Amino acid sequence: MKTHIGVYIFLFYLLTLPAAAEPLPVAEPEAVGMSSQRLERIGQTLRADIDKGRMPGAVVAIARKGKLLYYQAFGFLDKAAGIPMRKDAIFSIASMTKPMTSVATMLLVEEGRLFITDPVGAYLPALGKMPVAVMKTDASGQTVVDTVPAKRVMTIQDLMRHTSGLTYGDRGTTAVHQMYPASSASAPRDYTGAEFIEKLGTLPLLHHPGTVWEYSFSTDVLGLLVEAVTKQSLGQFLDTRVFKPLAMIDTGFIVPAEKRSRYAKALPNDPDTGNPQSMINLTKKPTKFECGGACAVSTVADYLRFAQALLNRGKLGSAQILGRKSVELMFADHLGPEIQNNVEKTDPTRAGFGFGLGFAVRRAPGISGILGSPGDISWGGGMGTYFWVDSKEELVVVFMAHTPGPTRLHYRKVINALVLQALVG
Repeated sequence: MKTHIGVYIFLFYLLTLPAAAEPLPVAEPEAVGMSSQRLERIGQTLRADIDKGRMPGAVVAIARKGKLLYYQAFGFLDKAAGIPMRKDAIFSIASMTKPMTSVATMLLVEEGRLFITDPVGAYLPALGKMPVAVMKTDASGQTVVDTVPAKRVMTIQDLMRHTSGLTYGDRGTTAVHQMYPASSASAPRDYTGAEFIEKLGTLPLLHHPGTVWEYSFSTDVLGLLVEAVTKQSLGQFLDTRVFKPLAMIDTGFIVPAEKRSRYAKALPNDPDTGNPQSMINLTKKPTKFECGGACAVSTVADYLRFAQALLNRGKLGSAQILGRKSVELMFADHLGPEIQNNVEKTDPTRAGFGFGLGFAVRRAPGISGILGSPGDISWGGGMGTYFWVDSKEELVVVFMAHTPGPTRLHYRKVINALVLQALVG
């Protein structure tokens, strides 16, 4: 009898445990104008690709009108070990770190501690007088790099919209590209923040500031500028001002030991080329600096709350992380007609997009080959993550997978189509 009573007590305990908190209030898809039947195509498509070995697994969340209507995990967290994907899986979000660094900057703008029109050199003097490269051919036919003074100084706005004149070493083959560190993933392994800024300060710019959109180390510099102003690490500042207020409990710049079992793994080889593929490992030790361009980890739930706060013009629940006008400025297209727009060259799915303060901004209903609304904002990460916010449709979508090869661009189009075809009201 005592054994039976013990079993009953244990079962009662299990049944009365609080359910795991969802990232947003939950609603049936039909209650917010989406079709449950059509949403099933997401799972059908992803499961088929997982079965074919095209991807290890993924997590997808969709919210409309502030309600969570879809939140599913597919495939494997670790395919080799046979571990199923879980909704709270942790992913390297790579360049989806950039919008968070931009939010950190706008927090300082709101406090009057800096302005986006300020020269970068006022905060990071080593970058105050960078010349601009001019490539010439010498008498022997070799390309040599000469320099000229920049036509104007690099501003914080240039960093936020990628018109600083900086570049990534792995984004081209010119003599100037070869001078730069390869990427946001590699630079913080090789340099401390101070060493990185010192290194950049010895290099020429690829373009005159404010003239060309060039994907670059701009946001890594922006993160170090935030550190210079706040006297905190970027992670500490974001944790206090963004992550904790928004209950982003699994977002940061390293995966702590107690959470490493939730860190998703990529396939060992690219499904198209068969070549080995690797990812930055953020479980072992911190990078030498917390790079604002690509070094964070997060979960779908955490990032959904961050993106929903952007849709809500800076507010989520009782937390108001930014004012409404600050978010409106971030959502605006900051690439004027005088700026050469190369956004599509970096991400072909962003044809016809401009760029705001931290993410791409759709300019018109047409031109782009993906579905959406004018003014929607989006960006993805090089490891396979992707998000967008559509203010017109009151829609937020977060997709996370570890597909670091070119196939990640395919899944940006797949998720875009499968989500938006389910809008019926």
